[in-house]
Amino acid sequence: MTTFALRNVKQLGALGLLLALLAGCDAQGQESAAAPPAPAVQVATVSAREVTLWDTFTGRIAAPETVALRPRVSGYIDRVAFTEGELVKQGDVLFVIDQRPYQARLQMAAAELERARSQLQLSDREAKRAEQLWERRAISREELEQRSAARAIARAGVNSAQAALDTAKLDLAYTEVKAPVGGRMGRAEITRGNLATADSTLLATLVSVDPMYVYFESDQQTADSNPYASAEQTAVPVKVGLASTEDYPHDGQLDFVDNQFNAATGTLQYRAVVANPQGELRPGQFARVQMPVAAASKAILIDQKAVLTDQDRRYVYVLDEQNQATRRFVQTGRRMDGLLVISEGLADGDRVVVNGLQKIAFPGMQVAPEPVAMAQAERANAVAQNSL
Repeated sequence: MTTFALRNVKQLGALGLLLALLAGCDAQGQESAAAPPAPAVQVATVSAREVTLWDTFTGRIAAPETVALRPRVSGYIDRVAFTEGELVKQGDVLFVIDQRPYQARLQMAAAELERARSQLQLSDREAKRAEQLWERRAISREELEQRSAARAIARAGVNSAQAALDTAKLDLAYTEVKAPVGGRMGRAEITRGNLATADSTLLATLVSVDPMYVYFESDQQTADSNPYASAEQTAVPVKVGLASTEDYPHDGQLDFVDNQFNAATGTLQYRAVVANPQGELRPGQFARVQMPVAAASKAILIDQKAVLTDQDRRYVYVLDEQNQATRRFVQTGRRMDGLLVISEGLADGDRVVVNGLQKIAFPGMQVAPEPVAMAQAERANAVAQNSL
């Protein structure tokens, strides 16, 4: 073999080795591109437990006692004895009407009573003397009856004067308009120096503050199927939150269920009593009320963020034994403790993807599960939402 031939053979061998190395690298690159690392997702194992299902209603807060303060006697306002918007106690003086005319009437009534009592004493002595004279037949029977009648009239005069005195005392007391209940004052509708007419002029409005009422309504289907809220069973716990808050910090009790449905709206009215020691609740505010509406002996609850929608169907990603995420269509129910009740589609022990759903590109994709508790997943979602 010539030197030229040997050189060609060596060159061909080197070229083949180079091609083999390049083919191996290309195969390794294709294999790496075809099998990326499995994405990490948070997975919670569902379990069935006994729960009481709650529903949320929109309500309005009202004061148990609302008083439109009006004077019982007429007169000019002499003093406004409260600060608008402040808390007052039962019996506190709120308005004072000019008392001088009523003090004068009281003195006149007292003097009239003294005169009537003196007249009664005189009539009583004359009647007794007439009885003694009648026994000796010193006077006629007609005169005896006249003096007896005069004594009765004098006694009636004393009673009338006493009643007039009591009325004068009452009118004088009414010149001080006092708080009939404890609560918070509104603004003064009339100020010092203005004339207030008895039983007519609105002075101010007073509302009680603790406890408070919350009125809300339920549709007929919910009301008919609710075993916890009936006219016979009203001591049902409820949770109340304001429209501006997401939680339900106020605990209350149902104390009234209306005896008929509203024909115009088809709803039944409920009322709950809520303690309000700090005065956070005010009449007229909108509120959200949670009330138990059904009992589920065994229910599966998951984080609502784990539920996805495919047209009109809802589904979750469930992991199999090979950690492959597969779709599972579910039927959802009410919310409970921040979780969503699954009525159909999941079984006790299923592993559901609760966080990292955006990493699942297609059904059947293999993932790397990170076990978490369902409640922890719900809190993690809440933190993520608040941080946005």
